[in-house]
Amino acid sequence: MKLMMVSLGCDKNLVDTEMMLAALRDDGFEFTDDESQAEVIVVNTCCFIGDAKEESINTLIDLGRYKQEGRLKCLIATGCLAQRYHDEIKEQLPEVDAVVGTMAIDSIAKAVKDALENTGSKEYLEDISRTVCGMPRIVSTGGHFAYLKIAEGCDKHCTYCVIPRVRGNYRSFPMETLVKEAGDLAAKGVKELILVAQETSLYGTDLYGKKALPKLVEKLSAIEGIYWIRLLYCYPEEITDEIAAMFADNKKLLPYIDIPIQHSCDRILKLMGRNTGNAQLKEKIALLRRYRPDICIRTTIIAGFPSETEEEVNELADFIEEQRFDRLGVFTYSREEQTPAADFSDQIDEREKEKRRGYLMEVQQDIAFEKAAAMRDKELIVMIEGRIEDQGTYVGRSYMDAPGIDGMVFVETSKNLMTGDFIRVHITGSYEYDLVGVPLDEYGTSDPGEV
Repeated sequence: MKLMMVSLGCDKNLVDTEMMLAALRDDGFEFTDDESQAEVIVVNTCCFIGDAKEESINTLIDLGRYKQEGRLKCLIATGCLAQRYHDEIKEQLPEVDAVVGTMAIDSIAKAVKDALENTGSKEYLEDISRTVCGMPRIVSTGGHFAYLKIAEGCDKHCTYCVIPRVRGNYRSFPMETLVKEAGDLAAKGVKELILVAQETSLYGTDLYGKKALPKLVEKLSAIEGIYWIRLLYCYPEEITDEIAAMFADNKKLLPYIDIPIQHSCDRILKLMGRNTGNAQLKEKIALLRRYRPDICIRTTIIAGFPSETEEEVNELADFIEEQRFDRLGVFTYSREEQTPAADFSDQIDEREKEKRRGYLMEVQQDIAFEKAAAMRDKELIVMIEGRIEDQGTYVGRSYMDAPGIDGMVFVETSKNLMTGDFIRVHITGSYEYDLVGVPLDEYGTSDPGEV
């Protein structure tokens, strides 16, 4: 039977999608990206913020119409929305044949089979303290890079966040399991590993009694065929000297880090349930830059948290200008039920939240454009991602660019390059967030060398 998989939300969710794809392939399903031809559709949903929840619900409704208009026999909802709102989905979305929770993804083949045969349960839920890892995967990112999820859940319990309710407390995956998975990915041609979790910097504390991220990175670096390792989602309070030193000592670990700070004002950070204040944030950013001055720091912030004042927004803007982050994203606060912040007084109007978001993005935009322009006449190693056929231009990423969220490097050349090739590029200019350049004498190398 032909099956279509839709993956919504974050890259951690995408890893779950890839494991479900492998399980369904092994059960005999063929895949299609044409919803009108699909006999089974699985939607891996997200519910982190209101927009993601709305997208997930609308996707289920839209695809459910193919039960009348196409060949669709079975529609399955998996992931965070399915875990959090399984009762509501069953009651209000009759087009959905079954829900599969976040810790029941290894039951996906059974869920589909039961739904097709109209047997068994319509609900596949496991205790969210359960751990699912090490399942075979079908890499869906093009083959030259892949996400490696190193832990599940979160212990932080920030006042605006629902993740502990749908993913459970923090559980690190065994190091030997991760090394094996990374080796399998490398054998399939993956050259860049992107380490993800709700919090990567805390890795190992539950299993080994101490932070083991440096040891994990060391073991992953020893895998033949892995050339780049990138870290996302490192909470600032957990960044130690040992973690910061990795960026100077490990040639395969890219000088790039994502540290979600969410705000810079002590009062708001305390209301958010964050474990850092303004002074500590500055200290951790300085620590990273001391060990690796060229490190690319990415962060995210929330605009319009309950009771946030205009003065605090201006203080946040000043903090952004002072710290000059290389990459920064701004989300408006999403009022999520069953979170403490949903009951806070002084909730801010949606229009005002968007206004504040726009203001902060303008502040960062100027910084980002200046930083991009300053790259002129620099040299960068670039991983080729694809080609713009009618322009004779290739598109790639440097160490400063995580896929899907950061900028690109446009490489102008008539030479034939392959996706996944590394080349050294002379930067000739910039266009807003993106860079433009030409290759130097070496073309299409498999080993990028030291960044």
